[in-house]
Amino acid sequence: MNNLLKRWKATWNPERYHGWGQKAYFEGWYFKIVNEAEDHAFAIIPGISIDENGNGAAFIQLMDGKKLEAHYFDFKAKDFKPSIERFEVSVGTNYFSANKIILDLPNLKGTVEIAGTTAWPKSLGAPGIMGWYSFVPFMQCYHGVVSLHHTLKGKLDYDGKEIDFEKGIGYIEKDWGTSFPQCWIWMQSNHFDALDRKVSLMASVAHIPWMGNYFIGFLVGFYLDDRLYKFATYTGAKRTTIINGDQVEISFKQGKYKLDVIAHKAQGTDLISPISGQMRGKVNESLLAILDVKLFENSTLIYTGKGRNAGLELGGDVEILLTS
Repeated sequence: MNNLLKRWKATWNPERYHGWGQKAYFEGWYFKIVNEAEDHAFAIIPGISIDENGNGAAFIQLMDGKKLEAHYFDFKAKDFKPSIERFEVSVGTNYFSANKIILDLPNLKGTVEIAGTTAWPKSLGAPGIMGWYSFVPFMQCYHGVVSLHHTLKGKLDYDGKEIDFEKGIGYIEKDWGTSFPQCWIWMQSNHFDALDRKVSLMASVAHIPWMGNYFIGFLVGFYLDDRLYKFATYTGAKRTTIINGDQVEISFKQGKYKLDVIAHKAQGTDLISPISGQMRGKVNESLLAILDVKLFENSTLIYTGKGRNAGLELGGDVEILLTS
């Protein structure tokens, strides 16, 4: 199977590897895992980076959101082995899929199983969260949501201490392309007040280069009780974005639904980000942010809640993303 056909098949399956035959390219999956006690929250990011000359390197980033520590583990390109037919990636002796992760890092070892994944729904014209933009061949950065919410079980040995992830909660997304945007705001949580309800939020606002100019694009999914409320540029939704001190206030409106989010900043740590395929940028991410969320149907408040263990990134000159 040639590389073009492999990439075309991956277009319809955003969770799979897309980088067959690419140069100046990166691809990475973001696994967030939080144990039931919520005293451990990790982001684990396996991926590949390829420069303009086709020279590649694999990596795994590990972020400890509670200790505010980050580790970057280098691997050779040959150690990165993706599947063609499914989402399945090995990086050295580490393994990642939508059902399981097996870690064999210097400071983190063990197996975590994933159950009850909540995939972003697909349709003929929208194979993933990016909608019809998924088919545009020159996007700087593509985004995919593998699972909005799922449960965990298994144990990890972290610096000699065993952590039990039984009844933990996880989230999986990914990015691929040439570089991260010039500036962006990203937030995510699936730890809300009512533990008996499945609630998850992912929201991203970013600078998108477009035919010699740019526009501000956004992708939002709010999952509540088996229903996904979508707000996106391509759906015709509207948004407002304000930064007020340590708060990021964003509102999205689609038809009769309106989603208000106030993200409360928290201390984070630096992760490595891609620029022209090479991992030489830097972005600060927190897993300690709090998200105050309200969902309205017309003028009726149908949900209000507070998201904990929230991921929050503000990258680049975010002033460009603000509205008056």
